[in-house]
Amino acid sequence: MTKCNSQITTLFIILALACAVVPAFSIEESEAKSLWDTCVVKITPKCALDIIAVVFENATISDSCCHELVQEGKVCQDTLIKYIADRPTLISQETQYLKKKYDLWNRCVSISTTA
Repeated sequence: MTKCNSQITTLFIILALACAVVPAFSIEESEAKSLWDTCVVKITPKCALDIIAVVFENATISDSCCHELVQEGKVCQDTLIKYIADRPTLISQETQYLKKKYDLWNRCVSISTTA
C-alpha cells in the first residue's frame, strides 16, 4: 500500500512540476483535469510512468501495462503524451515522439488481442 501511495505521489509531483516549470506552455486547466480524471487515476501510476518512459526514453512496457492502456483507450494515451510533449524542450522532437506513441499503441493493441 505504501509503495502504491509513493508511486501516486511521484506521478502527481512529476505532472505538477511539468506544469509549474513552464506555465506559459501548460495545457488548459480543463485539459489537465480531464487528463487526471480519465487517465491517471484509472491507469496505475507505474504504468503511466512506463508509458511516458517508452515514448520519451528507450524503455519497454509490460504486457499488463499494455492491457491497461488499451482498456482505457487511445484518447487516454494521446492525452497523457500530449500533456508531456507540449513542453518547449520536447517540441523539437515531436515527430520522434509521435512515432513512438503510435508504435506503442499498435504493440499494445496487438498484445491485448492475442491474450
